[in-house]
Amino acid sequence: MAERLSAREVVALVSDDFSEIPYPTRQSKPDGPLAWQGYDASRARAAERTGEQESVICGTARVEGTRAVLIAFEFGFLGGSLGERTGDRLEAAYTYAREHRLPVVPLVATGGSRMQEGMLALTQLQRVARQSALTREAGLPQIAVLRDPTTGGGWATLGAGADVILALPGAQVGFAGSRVRPPDADPSAYTAEAQVAAGAADAVVRPEKLRRTLGMWLRLLTKASNRAADTPTDGHTTEAAPIHRHPAPVSTGSTPPDPTGEAHPTRTGPTGAAHPTPRAETGSTNPTPPDTAGAGHPPPQTEPAPVPAPLGTTDLPATGWDAVRRARSVERPRAAAYLDAYFTHRAAISGDRCGGVDPGMLCGFGERGGRTIAYAAQTGTATRPAGYRTATRLIRLAERLGIPVLTLVDTPGAANDAEAERQGAGAAIADLFTTVASARTPITTLLIGEGGSGGALALAAPGATYATPDSYFSVIAPELAAAILKRPREEVEATADQLRVRPQDLVELGVIVHPEGRSLP
Repeated sequence: MAERLSAREVVALVSDDFSEIPYPTRQSKPDGPLAWQGYDASRARAAERTGEQESVICGTARVEGTRAVLIAFEFGFLGGSLGERTGDRLEAAYTYAREHRLPVVPLVATGGSRMQEGMLALTQLQRVARQSALTREAGLPQIAVLRDPTTGGGWATLGAGADVILALPGAQVGFAGSRVRPPDADPSAYTAEAQVAAGAADAVVRPEKLRRTLGMWLRLLTKASNRAADTPTDGHTTEAAPIHRHPAPVSTGSTPPDPTGEAHPTRTGPTGAAHPTPRAETGSTNPTPPDTAGAGHPPPQTEPAPVPAPLGTTDLPATGWDAVRRARSVERPRAAAYLDAYFTHRAAISGDRCGGVDPGMLCGFGERGGRTIAYAAQTGTATRPAGYRTATRLIRLAERLGIPVLTLVDTPGAANDAEAERQGAGAAIADLFTTVASARTPITTLLIGEGGSGGALALAAPGATYATPDSYFSVIAPELAAAILKRPREEVEATADQLRVRPQDLVELGVIVHPEGRSLP
């Protein structure tokens, strides 16, 4: 069992200068709304034991420099249960956060609703859910920390409803509390570690690392995201021309090189339509501190993520089969290498919130050039339904917070085993296609390896997809195409040429965009 810190101890663990916000006053009937005999006495004993007047304290504090609204439960006060006065405090905290444009950090330790207040206690969950939804609509992040225990309605609202969910080691986490589970239930299923493994929480964080981890998440999710993409050494910035959806990323000197050097004033999207190429402008940049007024506002025009530089070979493949062979080489740089080179630091989200985790889809938020960029990156494996759902979750969160997205495509295709079908592969891919197509935040895509059919295309941004020289994109794998066409194995290489899978073929077909609007041979 995890160590149980009091509400004020956990606040002190993660923050400085905690200041409580004013709480609403409520005149309660003797022994509460149900006249539950002994309820007033129980509350008085809880107050004497804990020094608190209710099961939650709410206020503002700085976490590693970022100001936030903290909601800390006191489990010693009637098991951290939610009653009417708890709901009053929670509503006041969320309202304060929206009025002052601050992120919300619930530090949860609760057994659920307070039975001495009956259904009036249970309906506080609807009240909390409403406040959380309003805060989400306001574009403010919510980062929950699950303490021991986090069960019942507190888990189902303040915990599981947060954008990012961190948990302390060994914490009891589950909708069913220890006294209401089946007698033969496996206790290991109701732990923080089990929830992370099932995709219901993002990470288990040790107490001594909680302040730093929480501070990094707050900086990443509240940092203004509409500043220039990168700051060159001369102190100037490069900005993209305003294009409403999936604008071409800024050229920062980090885009794949053009072997011809031939420049053109337009670029071609997937439909063959011409679009203006990004124009360069110069001007000073003024980095915004993490605690900036208005943090969390989705800006009207978020600047796209710049295209990563290629880490592998820079010469173009001579044939289609050469392109396939290069992309499948074990020596080719994978997603982790690209993310490490691209970001100064990053934090990962994990899980699809539907019971699944896919290690082959890396998702999270990172810092580059003083701004936050979200990322979803395939690692070269067949992507599972949980991977597509996690990427969808990431893009929707980034859109709500006004953060640009970088996607890295590298998969032989979607997982096609029977279990993937049972897990809803088609629906998961369809949802990602729709999310990418309708995203109001810019998405930049770089094909870094295999682009296997729809399982790869679902992660690619229309009109803003680029490719490295050691990659290919194909409607189907050349081997499978030859098999379907009843061709002998020796014709697989020729089939790859016919499919026109090379990066230069894809540019000519209008499927991908070449950096800076240049043409390939």
